[in-house]
Amino acid sequence: MTSNRTLLQWIAEAQELCQPDRIVWIDGSREQQRQLEEEGFSTGELSRLDQSKWPGCIYHRTAVNDVARTEDLTYICTSKKEDAGPTNNWMAPADAYRRASEYFRGSMKGRTMYVIPFSMGPPGSPFSKIGIELTDSIYVVLNMLIMTHSGKEILEELGDSDDFTRGLHGKADRDPSRRLILHFPEDNTIWSVGSGYGGNVLLGKKCLALRLASWFAHKEGWLAEHMLIMGIEDPRGRIDYIAAAFPSACGKTNLAMLIPPEHFRSQGYRVWTVGDDIAWIRLGEDGRLWALNPETGFFGVAPGTNSRSNPNALATIRRNTIFTNVLLTEDGDVWWEDGEGEPPASGIAWDGRPWRPGLTDASGKPIPGANPNSRFTAPVVQCPTISPEWDNPRGVPLSAIIFGGRRSRLAPLVYETFSWQHGVYTGATMASEITAAQYGDQGAVRRDPMAMLPFCGYNMADYFAHWLDFGKKIAKPPGIFHVNWFKKDEAGRFIWPGFGENIRALNWIIQRTRGEAGAKRTPIGFVPSTGELDLTGLDLSEKAVAELFAVDPQDWQEELDDHKRFFEQFGERLPQGLRDEHQAFRERFARS
Repeated sequence: MTSNRTLLQWIAEAQELCQPDRIVWIDGSREQQRQLEEEGFSTGELSRLDQSKWPGCIYHRTAVNDVARTEDLTYICTSKKEDAGPTNNWMAPADAYRRASEYFRGSMKGRTMYVIPFSMGPPGSPFSKIGIELTDSIYVVLNMLIMTHSGKEILEELGDSDDFTRGLHGKADRDPSRRLILHFPEDNTIWSVGSGYGGNVLLGKKCLALRLASWFAHKEGWLAEHMLIMGIEDPRGRIDYIAAAFPSACGKTNLAMLIPPEHFRSQGYRVWTVGDDIAWIRLGEDGRLWALNPETGFFGVAPGTNSRSNPNALATIRRNTIFTNVLLTEDGDVWWEDGEGEPPASGIAWDGRPWRPGLTDASGKPIPGANPNSRFTAPVVQCPTISPEWDNPRGVPLSAIIFGGRRSRLAPLVYETFSWQHGVYTGATMASEITAAQYGDQGAVRRDPMAMLPFCGYNMADYFAHWLDFGKKIAKPPGIFHVNWFKKDEAGRFIWPGFGENIRALNWIIQRTRGEAGAKRTPIGFVPSTGELDLTGLDLSEKAVAELFAVDPQDWQEELDDHKRFFEQFGERLPQGLRDEHQAFRERFARS
């Protein structure tokens, strides 16, 4: 399929290392895709769902020890340890190649090596990056066909160039003690061995689109961010685009596919989905920031996806979708907790064991039918709200950037930062509760700068400095805001209804960027003035509204102390701009 000598030589080296029985090139055709599906069905790697209920849909189950990203086994492999920074695991490149080679050696005997040419971003776009993933997993191939531009057209785009990401993945024995996810930014290379979970093995996603891309962005002068992109159309037909960063499983997909409540729909408001997870952002010739979603699919969390939280996601996944680690019924149906309808009378749980409602473990704890991090992979074009601009090679212009997280008492519903530098500080110090999609104790709070803690491919202090320097080049910078849908009252109940009602806060954000909405200054930023946030139709008392926007000085003093502790790990490498913002923050509270 290609005469690219660099590519062919690299594949030959991988073939010698892994020793597959055969090599298959992925051409992107529907015919080949069907053949791979049938092969997966015949081996039991995949299951066909009831096609009358789920046309074109497939079921897959991972190993029980391989159900989420393994951040403790994920490494940035740079020549200098300080270039990886204190928030990344580091391994010297020579050691990393040696260790992984031991696991890869002969691991594909009896298996097929698939060669997947792919592009993150539309072919020919100034945003786009080309990669080649070698894998022994049909599941990976089928996911990559959904998640990326894949096939022979990408080889044609690459031509004889050696500028491509070299991705090698092998399931091997899926032993956690022999599992590594390695990133070599200086070599434009990714090696992943011992895992079959999407977040570890779809190398175009977090590995390239964030970890390597953030390194490239730092060198080349752009931003690679863990952000959704959405457009909000007002009654006059004006569309403003925003990018928003939230940790995984904290509502990005729900927000990206938001359906406005009737009060807003009747006026003509509409939301357009551009992407739900990744944004590549460049400075346009017009002085504005332009953002592009480099993916072509959604890799979303199933539990909690229902007709109340995200009806558009349900519509998106009704066909041509790969379901991973949800409950499977004997008649080829699927189900997950906090989804649609009552649970089936029986089924096969995500771990392959028989399941029924009310099943508990030895300690009396309910046993879920679907893994808390079970997933769906679906084409973006199936989303009812997909924007006509989703694959525009130029991207879309940003009016606002939003940071957010789960904070039960600290942060107001929405506030605007004072400046780009203050906005960067806000993003650099954001925190959220750990979820099932992350590695760690669920429910604990960890600081997750720009939602990039697991994904920044270089020293995060340099990443902060890059954001600060990048802002100085923007003639027309977007506003930077912070939102928190998760504030609770004294009884532990969520105050804000969330879901579609979040457009009320988003609308205020857009109006602020246009100079059309009032605000009240507080030590942390501008919050909506009384009456400026449209609450028509909501059953919220004055006390509840006051709680939503309360800024407690004692809580924030404790928060600032924690900011300082977090920043200390970066030492002298922390940019002065963040030190200045921290001091200014304390001074504002001292004056208030």
